[in-house]
Amino acid sequence: MEDISNILMSYLHVTQHMSQQFRAHFGRLNLTFPQALVLNVLGDAGPVPISTLAERTGSANSTISGIVDRLEKLGLARRERSEHDRRVIYVSATEEYWKLREQTATDVSGYFNSILDTMGPEDKAMVAQAFRKLEAALETHQAEAQTS
Repeated sequence: MEDISNILMSYLHVTQHMSQQFRAHFGRLNLTFPQALVLNVLGDAGPVPISTLAERTGSANSTISGIVDRLEKLGLARRERSEHDRRVIYVSATEEYWKLREQTATDVSGYFNSILDTMGPEDKAMVAQAFRKLEAALETHQAEAQTS
């Protein structure tokens, strides 16, 4: 049986290493990881409200709003008011983003896939299963903590 402290240390090392890799990759493009994550959602989902971006990235609306502000200044995202409900503002990726994504593989999932491609199919399946189990355990723990 694996020692719990070894599991924790492996998890911390992996997350630290991935963070460093993402920061280095997206830093070359003058993007932060949260900015790249927002752009990835926009690239996959098309125009979406800020609340949807917040939900899909696990961030607060105010945090996402600030990220979108910076992405607009970089010319990579734009806000558009809904024609049907003027209270709703949609965010979309710009042509400039699509050019950048095409030239540099800036999407988060593509970059992560390039890392996973160094592993064999059995190892990838094992990692995916382990992360699903960890995620389920975290969600169970959080739900139990909220009812206590």
